[in-house]
Amino acid sequence: MVQKLAILTPAIVVAVVIGVLGLIFVPSDIKHKNIAFPEGTIRVDQDVIKVEIAGSDADRQRWLMFREQKLPLDSAMILVYEKPDLYSTWLLNIEYDLDLMWFDEEGNIVHMVKGASPCKNTLDAANCTYKNTKPAKYILAATSGFTDEHEITERSKMIIISI
Repeated sequence: MVQKLAILTPAIVVAVVIGVLGLIFVPSDIKHKNIAFPEGTIRVDQDVIKVEIAGSDADRQRWLMFREQKLPLDSAMILVYEKPDLYSTWLLNIEYDLDLMWFDEEGNIVHMVKGASPCKNTLDAANCTYKNTKPAKYILAATSGFTDEHEITERSKMIIISI
């Protein structure tokens, strides 16, 4: 057992260092490139909201990363999954606090986090990963204050107009 640890420990340290360096030195053209996501419209309770749609694996991984400009309070990003499940969001390389809302297939809100703080560094994963507790198919992410602006509560309902 001690021999395995003696071999694995340096390998783990090297992997972590390479990962951290990779995140620190992401080329600026990737960091500052604004990716155009498809747009759609949803309604939450009585408010109609313009959304950017992250529907593919690549879009869901990229989503709001490196975006310096906050989303206006009348818009959001929706992460769309193929089936309901427990989905976590890791707020790595997110520049501002977010309101996160998980919705099931019927549009019922199943979990909500107001003012979710982004990661301060890459080793901060435990403090900046948020996960629903009931299966959801959609995650709505918006600038902190969005839920208060639109009076979204645990009883709110989302209707998809076009995505």
